[in-house]
Amino acid sequence: IAGKTSLWSRDATLQQVLMSEWSVSFTSLYNLLKAKLCPYFYVCTYQFTVLFRAAGLAGSDVITAVISPTTRGLREAMRNEGIDFSLPLVEETRINSPETGKNTEDGEEQGVSDDESFSWLEEMGVQDKIKKPDAISVKLRKEKNEVQVDHKPESVALVKGTNTFMLLNFLINCKSLVAVAGPQAGLPPTLLSPVAFRGATMQTLKARSINVKTPVHSCYNDIFSLEITGPVMPHCLHTLTMLLKSAQRGAFSAVLYTHEPTAVFNTNTERILNKETMCKDLTKCGLHLKTLDQLIQLPTLGKSSIRLLEMRDYAYTWKS
Repeated sequence: IAGKTSLWSRDATLQQVLMSEWSVSFTSLYNLLKAKLCPYFYVCTYQFTVLFRAAGLAGSDVITAVISPTTRGLREAMRNEGIDFSLPLVEETRINSPETGKNTEDGEEQGVSDDESFSWLEEMGVQDKIKKPDAISVKLRKEKNEVQVDHKPESVALVKGTNTFMLLNFLINCKSLVAVAGPQAGLPPTLLSPVAFRGATMQTLKARSINVKTPVHSCYNDIFSLEITGPVMPHCLHTLTMLLKSAQRGAFSAVLYTHEPTAVFNTNTERILNKETMCKDLTKCGLHLKTLDQLIQLPTLGKSSIRLLEMRDYAYTWKS
């Protein structure tokens, strides 16, 4: 559709209908997530991606939503709607930094304030000879510090608990969520889920198998290659590894290409919970129990993602 004029790009009424139907689908998915009948789902906009996770996934006992990448404008709009969120990577940097005056994402000083830093000068009686930064300069500096993380992995935002419902309403009513130009003009964001929901359509991944004979000494060996393209979600990847483990007798390798802005979703943002209890509550979400067990565990990859996965003698190794 990239080179064609889409019907919905210039028809405001049709766009309104599409957005209304999308809102129903989005709300349906959230309700399934809340009831633990859906483990997770993605909201893919043309500017950022949101991953909603059910309570019990990634070590959290409440529903979580992770947004990447974010901008100062988006974060400010979320604050104005009363949505509480954190920036895990920024806060981690601030805590681990040896500098006492390091700036946080919110532009606030960690450590002494400007007023306190000038108090010792007053005690010496030289405060008049030192130019104290005015309010405008301080504000500009804070805004600069906040903008520095825009569009970067460090801009990832975490929303928890009831704030995720507020985020849902925010996204439904956000006018800038729909592109005004390009191939996605007038189209609501894409919803990706491992389970069916109201208004959903089933999409199949494109697969292509190749058989190549390679010379080894005086004979030829068969090498089989399977290429899968499309949005391969985490549960699908784990299911494929279980299939290949059995079919290839514990020996295979896979090269993975990740949508870069979503790699940061592997960041650990929670604490470990009672895995058995959480797994029991999520057994009706439609995932294989072994896959569910993997998704419940705390993420360990940080801001990176798996690039190469290999299995030899039923043992995994990987590179990120």
